[in-house]
Amino acid sequence: MKKLLIAAIFLIAGPAFADPAVGVWKTIPDDNGIYGHIDISKCGEKICGILVSSYETDGTPYTSENTGKQLMWDMVNQGGGKYGKGKVWSPDRDKTYSGKLVLSGNTMTVKGCVLGICRDGGVWTRVK
Repeated sequence: MKKLLIAAIFLIAGPAFADPAVGVWKTIPDDNGIYGHIDISKCGEKICGILVSSYETDGTPYTSENTGKQLMWDMVNQGGGKYGKGKVWSPDRDKTYSGKLVLSGNTMTVKGCVLGICRDGGVWTRVK
C-alpha cells in the first residue's frame, strides 16, 4: 500500500515539476528550406534536444542524416522563461553556438553565438 501511495504521488506531482520547455518543437526552415521537430527533454538538471523528424517547406517528410542527433545540450533554466549556458548545433552550417532560449507560452525564441558572431534561430512553435 505504501509503494502504491508513493507511486501515486509521483504521478500526480511529476507534471508540476516538469520543465516548461520540455516537448516537441517545430524549428524555422534552415538555409536549405528544411525544418525539423526537436524533442526537448530533461537531461539531469539541464535540458537537451534531439531531432526526431524533418520536413520540406511544404510539409513533405524529409529524410535527414541528422535524425536522432542531439542538436541542443546543457541548456540551463535561468528562470523567467530564459535558458542559457548550453550549446545549439546548426546542421545546415555545421556550427555549434552558445545558445540562448526565451520561452513564451507555446513559442521559443532561439539565438546562438560563436566567436562574437550571432545567429537568429528564429521562433520555434510547440508541436506537443
